[in-house]
Amino acid sequence: MAAPGIRRSKAPTEPDCATDPLCCTRLSEAALNRDDAQRLAQVLRALADPGRLQLVSLLLAAPGGEVCVADLVQALQLSQPTVSHHLRVLHDAGLLLRERRGSWVWYSVADDRLDEVRALLR
Repeated sequence: MAAPGIRRSKAPTEPDCATDPLCCTRLSEAALNRDDAQRLAQVLRALADPGRLQLVSLLLAAPGGEVCVADLVQALQLSQPTVSHHLRVLHDAGLLLRERRGSWVWYSVADDRLDEVRALLR
């Protein structure tokens, strides 16, 4: 059972809830097994880059909480391939959502996943 104040991203009845280290348990409540530690490390590695942290910050501060990839390239003053790489890493880690609209892709922060990381580290 999750500790008070921990939000679940999955229902307890979902098969992978118990195996997702960001689903329910704080680090101080249970030791991670190797697989859980590797999944959590992927998320933390994704955030451990200055460009990626800046991307998350820009997305969180954006009006409406979403930004077109073209605007991110201008704001970061990085090349489009570099920004796309950072966005892919963050998306693969479950930290960003993306939606294609015509020929452009819009990104937003996966608030639930970011909240889980915050709660996990408390």
